[in-house]
Amino acid sequence: MLKYFGIIFSVALLFVAGCATPSNDGNGGFPPDWSANQVTTNFPVYPAIQPIPTVLPNVKTNGMTNLPVTVRTNPPAVKPVKRPPLLTWTSLNRWASENRLLAPRRAANGPTVNYTISSPRGTLVLTIGSREALWRGMELHLGFAPEIIDNQVFLHGTDLQKNLEPLLLDSTLTFGTNRIIVIDPGHGGINGGTISTLDKRPEKDFTLDWARRLKPLLETNGWRVYLTRTNDVDVALSNRVAFTTACKANAFVSLHFNSAAPDHRQSGLETYCLTPMGAPSTLTRGNPDFYTQTFPNNHFDELNIQLAVRLHGAVLPASGEEDRGIRRARFMGVLNGQRCPAVLIEGGFLSNAREAENIGSGAFRQRLAEAVANALR
Repeated sequence: MLKYFGIIFSVALLFVAGCATPSNDGNGGFPPDWSANQVTTNFPVYPAIQPIPTVLPNVKTNGMTNLPVTVRTNPPAVKPVKRPPLLTWTSLNRWASENRLLAPRRAANGPTVNYTISSPRGTLVLTIGSREALWRGMELHLGFAPEIIDNQVFLHGTDLQKNLEPLLLDSTLTFGTNRIIVIDPGHGGINGGTISTLDKRPEKDFTLDWARRLKPLLETNGWRVYLTRTNDVDVALSNRVAFTTACKANAFVSLHFNSAAPDHRQSGLETYCLTPMGAPSTLTRGNPDFYTQTFPNNHFDELNIQLAVRLHGAVLPASGEEDRGIRRARFMGVLNGQRCPAVLIEGGFLSNAREAENIGSGAFRQRLAEAVANALR
């Protein structure tokens, strides 16, 4: 009997400990380091995105499918976009005409078949049969490869709505006057991340230094800046999301460095945002990639791609690295639960000796910080 009483008493203690609430320390209730046992669950509730029927992604229609009428009101960046994705393939000529753009034009003959479509905001280059496109000269990964049907370029509706419309048509991303941003230095504590091939220093040191350099630059630009960690601590991904929501952030940027070890040749800059519902991801790392799955951050699909383009376009020339593109992923827990526009930047490969040497330089990390700050000016 005493044995059972002891078990019950122990469980009760664990329950009480698990329900402990952080005290208000004059810093909005948040300590400088958001520890793993302090989780905020008081999230705003957004209407659920309706699930879509399972469809074969390569099924196309030879008909001209009408696009829904879109009302463009230039809402604040923190407002979620609630339009369901399109499931059909649509003529790009038809889409351009309905949106008062010039028809797509075929580029000069070459080893690939390319088409360009432009608006006052920029030019997008599409390659038939390839998911890799170019926006303002930057690599952009689509959900589906464009196809030629009845001598016209056809795109999947998800790409039209989640890539082309935000870039070619929608208003420029704005954050209003009450600008709050959360910067997330990747990894920390026992979670060191990847390792530099040169001096074996862990990724967590470089991401924290990048974030510390970035914070005062953003503050000079009028942002209120919070870091998910300010020293070498391990912060759960769910707590990084919870912290961002509790801060009522307008934007979230996670800072990382990459690795392809034992391959030491891969190099370059990548920027990630969440995969839209109805499209395949660019990167899965062996994780399931269900097209019908939706996350809270999918309410911000259009704003995510605008933020990713802005940051990638600034950091890429500052780094001098190869362009590996703006990519999509579903498995990144630090992104998929966010309630604001959110991106993750991979600022180079620590498994590549040349890039590891750059990343190990304070001057290089300062350039990365200045590029991010300039993009959000």
